[in-house]
Amino acid sequence: MTPNPLIGVLFHWLGGLASASFYVPYKRIRGWSWEIFWLTGGLFSWVIAPWLFASIQTENLFSVLANTPTNVLFWCYLWGALWGMGGLAFGLTMRYLGLSLGMAVALGLSTVIGTMGPPIFNGTVATLAATTSGQIVFLGIAVVLIGIVIIAIAGNAKEKQLNNSNQDRGEFNLKKGILIAIFSGVMSSCFAFGLAAGESIRDASFLAGTSASWKGLPVLCVILAGGFTTNLIWCSYLILSNKSAEQFFKTNIPQTSLRVNYLLAALGGTLWYFQFFFYTLGESQMGQFGFSSWTLHMASIILFSTLWGFALSEWKGTSSKTKLLVWAGILILVLSTVLIGFGNSLSG
Repeated sequence: MTPNPLIGVLFHWLGGLASASFYVPYKRIRGWSWEIFWLTGGLFSWVIAPWLFASIQTENLFSVLANTPTNVLFWCYLWGALWGMGGLAFGLTMRYLGLSLGMAVALGLSTVIGTMGPPIFNGTVATLAATTSGQIVFLGIAVVLIGIVIIAIAGNAKEKQLNNSNQDRGEFNLKKGILIAIFSGVMSSCFAFGLAAGESIRDASFLAGTSASWKGLPVLCVILAGGFTTNLIWCSYLILSNKSAEQFFKTNIPQTSLRVNYLLAALGGTLWYFQFFFYTLGESQMGQFGFSSWTLHMASIILFSTLWGFALSEWKGTSSKTKLLVWAGILILVLSTVLIGFGNSLSG
């Protein structure tokens, strides 16, 4: 198969659209506590969808994983578990900052650390820093930090303006949200480490007869199993603490359809999985530019999440100056991903 970077970029944008859209169905769920819909949707994200699509699209899935060295499985699973902590915080980031602001801050950090993930995992950071490409990557990191600061300033302005108006601000909390978003961005980047650790699984799947386009799907099964473990433990703790287990069988709001809640959770969870489904396809098409896949993925998520944020009126009631400020921050974050991707391309 001859790689086609243009098709690869299209797949990355589709993955970004899926990721930016997953929380929209969750926002329509009624009568369920956060831990109930997060765990229900996550069952589709981290267990059902990964194994279903990997079973359909790859050859000898179980044999490939069974013959994978234990240390490879361990590292993929561990990075997945650490990433799962970021996923938990990511859900809370959406809760306190909203779609556009929350995704921009968390994913901005994830872009930086996730891009540096493979060289850190492979111990080549010092070599990277001594090259022109590495210097451009570090410039991109600095630009990300500038973008995050600008978006944080816009968020502060948003909080003040909504406080001074009758606009429903939901659970918006800038200070709490920013702290959670930083933690989420750092931990979420562990997914890139997991992908790097699973290179031998991709190779084994390809040798077993899987198409180059789909050989990355078995790696997702292992990484997402780690993420599911973390989320299961935390959500189980919340369910026990809040005594909310009965919500699996009935909602706490009369006339709310339990079936609709399950359908919305399944839709949101499956949409979330599709970000990495399309990521795998996109990476397979990038050829020598495969190392820029993470930045392309993050840039597309930030853009589409911002569009959703404005579509859902999250910035309604703020001034034109504040809206322009957040857009400036978003564009700077996108610029940073371009710089990081360009720096990586020079190394190719």
